[in-house]
Amino acid sequence: MTTDAVISCRHLSKTYTQGPQQVEVLSDINLDVVPGERIAIVGSSGSGKTTLLNMLGGLDVPSGGDIRVAGQALATLSDKERGLLRNRYLGFVYQFHHLLGEFSALENVAMPLLIGGARVSDARDKAADLLQSVGLAHRLTHKPAELSGGERQRVAIARALVASPSCVLMDEPTGNLDRRTATGIHELMQELNTRLATSFVVVTHDEQFAASLDRVLLLNNGCLQA
Repeated sequence: MTTDAVISCRHLSKTYTQGPQQVEVLSDINLDVVPGERIAIVGSSGSGKTTLLNMLGGLDVPSGGDIRVAGQALATLSDKERGLLRNRYLGFVYQFHHLLGEFSALENVAMPLLIGGARVSDARDKAADLLQSVGLAHRLTHKPAELSGGERQRVAIARALVASPSCVLMDEPTGNLDRRTATGIHELMQELNTRLATSFVVVTHDEQFAASLDRVLLLNNGCLQA
């Protein structure tokens, strides 16, 4: 494994049981994500892209193989330890923003810091700074229902970045957005990647966006190919 990799996996596999059958979704996946790298993972629907992303983030357990985040093997950690590792090193953005509807944009973004034990005032200050950086300084007190689709996704990206993670895992982050809004999100990601040296692993069907990243990997028949 690459010693400075943010995320590394070796010989990763995932098999599901469907009745009497064993269905292999992923087979012998090997991947290193180095600091500041932007990787696109593409493939047909149902090819296992989201499953792979969830395993890299410790949200799903592989059937075989080894995953390390910041050098720590996920298989050796308890659920609590895995959660703390995720909160420290990883951020997540999904196709659906998964914001908490009863909380404001500021409160949603501050949440990972509060979970990590930060002081309320410090968490709110950092959340406000990040929301300003994504163009939402005027939306701090608005709840998700009061925001547009693009604004909600910007809040979700700010939340993913607020704890200064080493890597952000993104699952179709602009899949529900119009082209203009999606382009704005793509430009924002690249700006933050340059400014913060954050790595991104992005599952996407957007070929144009994928081609703008550093590497494009195809998931086909359970195998990851350049």
